[in-house]
Formats: sequence, C-alpha cells, structure tokens
Amino acid sequence: MKMFKGGYHPKAFLTRKRNVRRGLDVRSKIIAALERGSLDAKTISKRTGVKYSSILYHLHLLEAEKIAMKERRTRFWKLTGTGQRRLTECG
Repeated sequence: MKMFKGGYHPKAFLTRKRNVRRGLDVRSKIIAALERGSLDAKTISKRTGVKYSSILYHLHLLEAEKIAMKERRTRFWKLTGTGQRRLTECG
C-alpha cells in the first residue's frame, strides 16, 4: 500500500469535507482493504477493526468523492480509478 503525507493513503483525502486524522486513518484502512478486491462493509469492518457504522459512513463519503462505488445489485464495494487520476492530474 502506497502511503503519503502523515502515513495516510493518498485517496483518503477528501475535497468536500474537512480531513481530520481519525477520518483519514479509517479511510486509509478501507482503501487498503478494497485494493485487494471488492468487499462488503461487514467484511471491511472485521478486517480493519472499525465499527460497521463508521465503515458505512466513510464508504458513502468515498462514494461522494467517486473514490469508491457500490457494485450494482450487491452489497459489495470497490475502488474506482477516479481518486488516483485526480491526484496525478494535480502534480
């Protein structure tokens, strides 16, 4: 997993919300789990040790930023290429 700025994953930084340490930490864990493949929120919660409700909250934030998306007609989430593309375009 590639880390950046304070040990957080580059895709964990949001543009529409304030980035606080705890949120960056949770989103970094979620992204790291999803980099291995599509997962449901319950599995992400178990693998990261973060509460299920917090996982869902951050997944929806990542979805709003087009970094993650829910697969159609399933409970599974996956990463999109948008977040990384946005970072590479900036610098």
